[in-house]
Amino acid sequence: MSIDRAFDELRFGPARTLNLRAMQPTASQATTLAESWLRQQQVLGADEALVITGRGNNSLDGYSPVREAIVKLLPSLRRRNVITGYAEHTPGSFVVVFAPVRALFETPKRRRERVVAKPVPPSLQALDEETVRQLRDLSAISLAVLGLQSPTALQLEDEMQRQFAALSAALPDDGDREALLQQALLRAAEEYEAG
Repeated sequence: MSIDRAFDELRFGPARTLNLRAMQPTASQATTLAESWLRQQQVLGADEALVITGRGNNSLDGYSPVREAIVKLLPSLRRRNVITGYAEHTPGSFVVVFAPVRALFETPKRRRERVVAKPVPPSLQALDEETVRQLRDLSAISLAVLGLQSPTALQLEDEMQRQFAALSAALPDDGDREALLQQALLRAAEEYEAG
């Protein structure tokens, strides 16, 4: 193990490192996997992460389609407030810096990018009582930040649906999604209150 790899292990650890080079996905698979993983890291509260793409040394003509796919993905994630920045760490890896979770609610709509959001259920009644409470609290804070101190029931419900849609799109399809949603709601509320 080189000294640089040792420092990377110390700085990022396995939980905050996505090694696409080892997985050998197609460019399309790498884009899907990286976006999902980076969104999950944001919701889990990571400050930064390492994405290893490889340089393409073992590819035809030394070109890495996976690296190029990630190079195209990162600016899109920055525009959608998943990350605040990224930098080439080595010729075959990138360090990404995550945006706060509350930034997801400030994402501007763009015509050119396909929105990949999971459908919002017609009612939030299927959620745990604690999740609904956290969602209501976060929505009230969000509306207050926008200057709406006494929202109507309909305004609060609309904001709850919007918050739910934004956060659920960032959750992985497996595991305890509701527990992750509660973590994301708590983190977003803390971020609103802190700043």
